[in-house]
Parts: sequence; structure tokens; C-alpha cells
Amino acid sequence: MTKKGDQAFRVESSNQKWNEMTYGGAISFLRRRYSRDLSNADIVISGLPYDAATTNRPGARFGPRAIREASTQLAELKSFPFGFEVTEIFKIIDWGDCFISPHKPATIVSTITNHASNILNNNCKMLTFGGDHFVSYPLIKAHAEKYGPISLLQFDAHCDTWEDDGYVIDHGTMFARAVNEGLIDINSSTQIGLRTFNDDDFGFEILSAPWVHKNGIQKSLEIIKKRAKNKPMYISFDVDGLDPAFAPGTGTPVSGGLASWQALELIRGLDECNLIGLDIVEVSPPYDHAEITSILAATIAYDWLCVLAKKYGAKENKIGRI
Repeated sequence: MTKKGDQAFRVESSNQKWNEMTYGGAISFLRRRYSRDLSNADIVISGLPYDAATTNRPGARFGPRAIREASTQLAELKSFPFGFEVTEIFKIIDWGDCFISPHKPATIVSTITNHASNILNNNCKMLTFGGDHFVSYPLIKAHAEKYGPISLLQFDAHCDTWEDDGYVIDHGTMFARAVNEGLIDINSSTQIGLRTFNDDDFGFEILSAPWVHKNGIQKSLEIIKKRAKNKPMYISFDVDGLDPAFAPGTGTPVSGGLASWQALELIRGLDECNLIGLDIVEVSPPYDHAEITSILAATIAYDWLCVLAKKYGAKENKIGRI
């Protein structure tokens, strides 16, 4: 008898896949198995439901749950435009959410860093859903411990390098801290989508949103890849890098940002890069409309998985004029 429904807890293998109702059943990202057994996993999805570092609208603590729910349609068919199943290439599990106590702020960094280090030390790659953007700092800390200083590709409306004292928990200063601590290789790193001002660029190459609109996707990718070379690239994707028309569900929206198609094309063009991890942050469902932001976040995550699968031998099966 063919199995149907509730793959999140019924599958016996991380490669298994069967039919689900898109509108029902247990929710995990891409309907992957909930598991904390890292011994037989290639990629681990986890959530960091923390948003106490926000400076404007809260709600990103609900982001991981919303992104998982928005992924149900993506799990239904083969990937577009790639035409393959990522589950045939990778063993993917959904670890669930890291337990973070908002009432013990002194534990936030160590809790997330230890969570990430445990996964990375088992030779798994991480796909992580925030949470506000501060969670990227301990994630980068753990990745730098494993890979050395990382090449950061940051999608964002803001630089997030405002003044940091090394202790403050603020979603607008943590990349200054990461640079000062040597976690980020500035010379290979790029910020894209920015449209707020800071007097200091901290050495990042900045491709502002207006610059991308004027110069296009291919020129942007050329600069990103030329800087990154083959250095380990960690992508931190703040959804406010998108224009509020495409991502209204976020805490600090800024007009004039990237369109959803631009973001997807940029992610799809990174197959030559040494991709080591991705976080998607600042999805705030209380401010979303018709799940627009969550659906986009889920698609960005899925496309990153597909780009990674191409690097590991997945064969594209494109049809029509893609």
C-alpha cells in the first residue's frame, strides 16, 4: 500500500518522499523528516525563533514556523527551473527549533553557537531560519570555527555594521563585531541590496539596490564571484533586502529594494561558489500579507538547496524557454 501524508514523522529515510495534502499534515520544511540524528544527514534545517534584538517591528520569532508552512507546495513537484528532486541528492532532515530563552540574554550567543557547532562538527551543512538578524552572528562564529574566516554574501537593506561594543544584542551591529573578531574575510565579502547609509563601509563591496537595478544580475554576479573566488561562502539573507512590495512581512522595511525575481536569479547564479551555509532572517508573519514573504523565503531556501545539489552532481532537466 502506498503511503500518504505526514512525512515529517512517518518516513524511515531522509530520501523518502510521498504525496501530501498541501493544506494539511505535519509541517516541516519540504516535508522532511523531523530528526536530531546527525549521523546520516547531509543538510540540517533548523529554526532560531528569537527576535529580542529588533529595533522596530517584532514578530520574527514566528518566522521559522511560517517558512516551513510556506514550503508545502515546493515539496509537491520537482524543483523549478532545475527539474530534479533534491532529496535524491541529499539526506535532508529538519532538526526543529533550537530552544532559546529570551529571559536569559547572556546565553543567546553561546546557545546558538553550540547548536550550530554540534551540527557542523557532524559534517552537515546548515540551512537556518531566523529569527531577527542578530542570530547570524553566532551562526557565523560557528562556521568560522570550522572553515576559517568566511566570505559573507549579505542580502540586506541595511549594512548592520553600526557601532558595536562587543556585548550589545542588536540586529544592526553584529557584522561589525564579526569583522572585528576576524570571523569574516572582508576582501571576499559583498553586501547587496543596501539602501540605507553608513559613513563606514567596513571594507565590504556594496552593491546597492539602485546599482543592481541599473546594472543587472549578471554584472552583480560577476563582482560577487570575482571577490569570493573559492573561499567558503556563507549567505545571510535578510528579507528586508527585498522591496516591501515583495516582502512586506519584516521588521524594518525600506522602499526601493530588490524584486523577488532578482533575488532568486542571484541565488541561482552562485553555483560556482563554495557554498557552506545559508540563513534567512527577519521574516515577521504578523506583518505579512497572503504569506508573500514566507513563500519567497521558502523559495530562496529551496533554490539554495538546488544550487548546492548541482555542485554535487544533480543533472538539470530544463524544458521550454527557461
